[in-house]
Amino acid sequence: MRRLRRAFVGLALTGVLLAVLLTFVFPTRSFLAQRASITDARQQLRVLDQQNDQLAARAAQLRDDAEIERIAREQYNLVRPGEEAYAVLPPPGASEAPTATSVPPPDENHDKGLLAKAWDKITSLF
Repeated sequence: MRRLRRAFVGLALTGVLLAVLLTFVFPTRSFLAQRASITDARQQLRVLDQQNDQLAARAAQLRDDAEIERIAREQYNLVRPGEEAYAVLPPPGASEAPTATSVPPPDENHDKGLLAKAWDKITSLF
């Protein structure tokens, strides 16, 4: 009889503990995870709102004919009909690549480790 009573008390305590866990602990973890998710979503919303404002300002700029003309002239070198476009080039010889003799050869042993350098020294003796 005592054995049965102990088993029943153990089962009852386990049931109560399980009920407490299901009622308080697991929902609390879910609640905290949702709060963190909401905080992240709010931060992302702030960033997206800021980018949206910047894009709206840029769209308003692009509705202006003067801005479109400025971009066409600067980025695409376009001119109005009747205008002439000029380009200033660098003097001859200024854009030549340096010759191979003016650049020192790369050090082959620079990228090698200590053991590789030592091995090269030893094998070069033979």
